[in-house]
Amino acid sequence: MQSTPRFLQGVFPFAGKGIESPVPLDAALTYTVPVGAVAQTVYFRGGNTCAELVYVVLTRDGTPMRYFPIGAKSDVHVPLRVVEDLDGGTVVELLVGAPEGVTGSIVVDLGLVEV
Repeated sequence: MQSTPRFLQGVFPFAGKGIESPVPLDAALTYTVPVGAVAQTVYFRGGNTCAELVYVVLTRDGTPMRYFPIGAKSDVHVPLRVVEDLDGGTVVELLVGAPEGVTGSIVVDLGLVEV
């Protein structure tokens, strides 16, 4: 069985709308699993330039799936090997939550494998 790596990654500016109100970062951080394929998350890495705790939430079809807190001017690496299957047609997206008015940039790298 052949697998194809997929990545949602980049450096993105953000403006916090409230710690309980995560917002999309960029359209590049949305991935739809092709029909007939299955994908799995492999890892998440993220970094935060601001002086406040922020978090990235991975959503599946609009519903929160995993939360990744990233400390002030810090980073996080979370291995996600074989956590669960994402069936064809599933839409995953990364959003950021930050206190209202907080601005900065976030570096994200979500690795997936599609089979």
